[in-house]
Amino acid sequence: MSPSHPALSLVPRPRKVSPRPGRLILDADTALRSLPGTKAAADLLRGLLTPVTGLPFPPSPDGQIVLSLDPRLGGLGEEGYGLTVGPGALTLRAARPTGLLRGVQTIRQLLPADALSGQVRGGSRELPCVEISDAPAHPWRGAMLDVARHFQPVSYLRRYVDLLAFHKLNTLHLHLTDDQGWRMPVDAYPRLTSVGGRRSESMSRPPGRGDDRFDGVPHTGSYTKEELRSLVGYAAERGVDVVPEIEMPGHVRAALAAYPELGNHPERGLDVWTRWGVCDTVLGVHDGALDFCRTVLDEVMDVFPSPYIHIGGEECPTTEWENSPAARARASAEGLDGPAALHGWFMGRIGEFLVERGRRPVGWAETGTELPLDFTVMTWRDPAHALAAARRGHQVVTAHHRATYLDYAQSAEPDEPPGQPGEPVALHAVHGNEPAPGNWAAEETARVLGTQAQLWTEYVKTPDRIEYLTYPRLCALADRAWSGGRGDWTGFVERLRHHTARLDALGVRYRPLTARSLTTVPAGTAPPRP
Repeated sequence: MSPSHPALSLVPRPRKVSPRPGRLILDADTALRSLPGTKAAADLLRGLLTPVTGLPFPPSPDGQIVLSLDPRLGGLGEEGYGLTVGPGALTLRAARPTGLLRGVQTIRQLLPADALSGQVRGGSRELPCVEISDAPAHPWRGAMLDVARHFQPVSYLRRYVDLLAFHKLNTLHLHLTDDQGWRMPVDAYPRLTSVGGRRSESMSRPPGRGDDRFDGVPHTGSYTKEELRSLVGYAAERGVDVVPEIEMPGHVRAALAAYPELGNHPERGLDVWTRWGVCDTVLGVHDGALDFCRTVLDEVMDVFPSPYIHIGGEECPTTEWENSPAARARASAEGLDGPAALHGWFMGRIGEFLVERGRRPVGWAETGTELPLDFTVMTWRDPAHALAAARRGHQVVTAHHRATYLDYAQSAEPDEPPGQPGEPVALHAVHGNEPAPGNWAAEETARVLGTQAQLWTEYVKTPDRIEYLTYPRLCALADRAWSGGRGDWTGFVERLRHHTARLDALGVRYRPLTARSLTTVPAGTAPPRP
């Protein structure tokens, strides 16, 4: 895609693009022919294009826009598609319905940018004539949004999903619980949201600097099951899977504030944590705590049909277990080497519970090798951990903090708002992230599902701030995750310059591109987030 075809500056980059002469004119007479099995894609196309263009795209057996399922495209996989735009017709084909959904997003990007804003409705629209054959390199391409530290309403989560789908990202990882807040409704434990969903104030600057400060502003919020089910359905219509995360056995201070008996000191009253960092209070390892986790996850699975259920597992201090006679007795009874081994035992028990119910447990990996083999692991501390996990036999989603943590600042420029403490994660570092490097063995590469971005929200309160930190860096991750090892930084920059007009039309408050942000200076080294 050359600069001479700005309308073909697509993000992510398709596998194969062949420009053709001419334009296809869309107007009030342009009809849609939806063949069997394509209703979802037809509904999505109308639902996305009619409100912003004013064009009705009525159904017709002679429609100029044709959607069809074609088993001959089976080699393009679950999400692949073929798109042909000619002067008189548009044909979108795929072997599977999800591929059609991806193709609809390509059609959106081929429209003039002003057609995405909805400010100019009616009249006609033109698409460039083109032949596209496309499929992703990785089946997991996602973004994690932390709504535990700072709650966001479902109305915004829908917009977040829309933007993921626009960039052909297919996974929303929703971080629903943490020390500072519990957002997931659980009928069996109503105090999780009535107590755990409220904190008295929040830290206003990073901890550990000797002058901790708090904002004095209460923060509250939780979802209803109806809201979450609606979100899941909305995302599914766009080909996005919502993966819930319920933290355990650490990062549970909000749960312990609601139900102290779940912890190692049932007599102790706790508040929902107002600090950032790693809290040393963890779940107990008695049967009641395990039953609590199972009950919560049963209700989670009733809301979220995703095959993947994330149960956290990272940053779990073992001090309370080491000092607890009950925890030490449990370790001895289970034949473990000591209380520190209770973490793996705990994750294994809960993982087995999920597997028995037909789900796949997901956990954050501290080393890549500490979780049971039936876990899909997210490796975040060191890129070497992804290789270690793959060699051990895990499915892997790479989430290295120096390339995918979008809560770090985007640059060291003086006008950059402060973010998570640490070196910036530059746009180039995100685009340079290769989930499975080319020097890996084939069997190791095959175990990598893909990659995702993370946005932890200790210092991120508003949707505007979410989008400023997320874009354009998530464009870079989407481009590389879809295109795989065919990294092309120069080409991406050129396409991104045109793509920002689409972001403008969609009202995305992204960080403006600067000469410095488009350089290839490698990011420095910083410790993991606190």
